[in-house]
Amino acid sequence: MMKFSIDRSALLTALQHVHSVVERRNTIPILSNVLIEAKEDGVYLTATDMDIAVIEKIELDKSEVAQLGTVTTSAQMLYDIVRKLPGNIKVELLSEKNDRLGIKASSSSFALNCLSAEDFPSISQEDFKHSFNIEASDLIRLLDKTSFAMSLEETRYYLNGIYLHAIKEDNIDKLRTVATDGHRLSRVDMNIPQGAESIPGVIIPRKTILEIRKILEDHTGNINLSLSETKIKLSFNNVILTSKLLDGTFPDYSRVIPEKNDKLITISNQLLSEAVDRVSTVSTDKTRAIKININKSGLVISATNPDKGSASEHVDVAYDGEEVEIGFNSKYVLDVARQIKGNEILIELSDSVSPTLVYDKDDEEVLFVLMPMRV
Repeated sequence: MMKFSIDRSALLTALQHVHSVVERRNTIPILSNVLIEAKEDGVYLTATDMDIAVIEKIELDKSEVAQLGTVTTSAQMLYDIVRKLPGNIKVELLSEKNDRLGIKASSSSFALNCLSAEDFPSISQEDFKHSFNIEASDLIRLLDKTSFAMSLEETRYYLNGIYLHAIKEDNIDKLRTVATDGHRLSRVDMNIPQGAESIPGVIIPRKTILEIRKILEDHTGNINLSLSETKIKLSFNNVILTSKLLDGTFPDYSRVIPEKNDKLITISNQLLSEAVDRVSTVSTDKTRAIKININKSGLVISATNPDKGSASEHVDVAYDGEEVEIGFNSKYVLDVARQIKGNEILIELSDSVSPTLVYDKDDEEVLFVLMPMRV
């Protein structure tokens, strides 16, 4: 038996956070469900795919909870129903025998099949030895400026996420995120939050990154982030996200960051992005290759496609070094340019085969590395 009444908007917000964890195709039926628990202090929604679990509490007045109880029902179906209901109404959820969940709202009524709550996997809360607070905006920055460089390759699974770790550089402690797919690398730093100085280096999986971003979309303020050797936990307001970490060793990324790139160019982010975007229109679909030639008269971006034609564009830049010609995947150049918040990009090159460094002139704590390609 369970019965409570809830604002449609509060229920929808919570379901948006929990339902996306659920995999659409499941060999274990119970994992397609959301666990709904009506307790004296509110209603708790829980969803898990056995790697990630999200629990969200919706605070209700005692008068709104008529009968305490627990049921599980299809997370996607419940989300779709609540999403399609009109706004600013009360939704009543009730279950008499725990095998059916009734939903009543305005002139609509539904009855959803349920599975036994006893079969819902328990979310173990292990001992998190490291815990610190971080501003939501800071965590979003650390994730957003690196997540585009995560790998999709299954063979190098340890690159399918973001490496979060503490470092000491020039006697200053920093919290750092790094991601790479072997073609580009992104590294972002921030002043270390109190309590994060001794955290282990951990790899947060791709799906977890995506779920964290969804639940942080409308959140401002502090987040409590806890780590163990195998799990990460985020807690804020009435939301708790717990996830397994990737079991692997992140490579020594410092080895691909050159220290002797002596050819320096400062260029408008907008001019470079628009020129690369235009020229890449004719590049081959597979490689998306463009060639960049830099000399004292400026920068020329070009592309040649044996089947479709060619294109080139000249961009004025201040450059006083030796001529250099280098090839890149245009998509990777544009991906990096999108992460530059300032008007100008600083590019440091060496030669046609060495990694290229890209900096945001307005954010010294962000570094990008682009690997060249043969063109």
